[in-house]
Amino acid sequence: MNIYFLVEGKSTEKKIYPAWLKYFIPELKQVEFYDQVDKNNYFIISGKGYPSILYDGIPNAVQKIKKVGKYNYFVICIDADEDTVTQRKQDVFDFIESEKIKLDNTQIEVIIQNRCIETWLLGNRRIFNSRQPLEKPLLDYVNYYDVCRNDPELMGKYNIVNHATFHFKYLQQIFRCKNKNISYTKKFPCEAQKEHYFKQLLNRIRDEPEHLQTFRSFIKFCEKIKQQIST
Repeated sequence: MNIYFLVEGKSTEKKIYPAWLKYFIPELKQVEFYDQVDKNNYFIISGKGYPSILYDGIPNAVQKIKKVGKYNYFVICIDADEDTVTQRKQDVFDFIESEKIKLDNTQIEVIIQNRCIETWLLGNRRIFNSRQPLEKPLLDYVNYYDVCRNDPELMGKYNIVNHATFHFKYLQQIFRCKNKNISYTKKFPCEAQKEHYFKQLLNRIRDEPEHLQTFRSFIKFCEKIKQQIST
């Protein structure tokens, strides 16, 4: 079992995904270079944003996958941003079809982060208590939309330019509320990489089956891989 991960983010996903895979599928080992895969390995690389991930990332990845000939899955992880999950996923498959991309022995999977990976990270209900005294701007954010009670993937953009920016700012304020010495940045996602944080996201989709549907899709894919490795 070998997997090629092409992620949209330049830094965050390249740190968080390997951490999560280590916790959930410890049998799957990361390699530094794409041509090092052998058995139960994965390679992860950034597509450097959207739409670069389409026009540059996918063709480059396909070329490498064909060259190696050992990959079972090509997984494209991309933000929904201002589109719907369906629209953004269709964009990927439309591009693949227009470029006549075919990978006979490698299955293509598209994972959409709705709206972005920070939206998923807002699903941790243990990181802060929305009922405790809060300072602005977090108080305003919670009054607008309480991510402890409501599905983060359905949250709007407040009065911010777009959804991803607001969700990122919301998460940053939560971290600051929890501990003044802990921060969340794209380059240093800190606590979000840790196993206890990941487990809380798993608890969220277990306790609230209708929440975090695109994160659930990622977990279902991981469960499939884990089962295939064990059989």
